[in-house]
Amino acid sequence: MLRNVLGKTFRFLGYTVQYGCIAHCAFEYLGGIVVCSGPSMEPTIQNYDIVFSENLSRHFYCIRKGDIVIVKSPNDPKSNICKRVIGLEGDKVCTSNPSDFLKSHSYVPKGHVWLEGDNLRNSTDSRCYGPVPYGLIRGRICFKIWPLNDFGFLRASPNGHRFLDD
Repeated sequence: MLRNVLGKTFRFLGYTVQYGCIAHCAFEYLGGIVVCSGPSMEPTIQNYDIVFSENLSRHFYCIRKGDIVIVKSPNDPKSNICKRVIGLEGDKVCTSNPSDFLKSHSYVPKGHVWLEGDNLRNSTDSRCYGPVPYGLIRGRICFKIWPLNDFGFLRASPNGHRFLDD
C-alpha cells in the first residue's frame, strides 16, 4: 500500500518536473502572451492590450527596424518595456525630441539598438537612456490578441519619419 502511494507520488513529481521544463523552454525560447501597460506605444498598442511575443527572433538576431520588442528596462531591470526599434547597430538616429528646434543625430553602437515609443511626447525611451544592449531584448511582438476588434498584426509606425536613411 505504502509502496503504491510512494510510486504514484514520485511518478506525479516526475511528470510535474518534465512538464515544468517543457513550459519553461516554450516560454523562454518560443514566446508567450504579454499584457502591455502604459501610454508610450499609443496608438499602436493601447493600455492593457494583450499581445503575442515570439522569442526566436532575438536568439537568431533577426530583429529589424520597425519591429516592436519587449525589453528589460535599462532603468529598472525588474520590469519589461515595450518599444519600437528605430535603429540597429551602425544606423544614424535622431536623438532629439520632436519639439526640439535643432535636431541632433548619433550612431547606434555595436551590439545595441535604438528604441522609441510610438507616442513620442509620452515615452521614456532611448532619447532618455541612450542605446539599449541587444541582450536586453526579450522578444518581438507579432500580433495583438485583445481587444478582439483589433486582433491581428500590428500597424506600421506613426513616426515613420524617425527612420533615417544614410
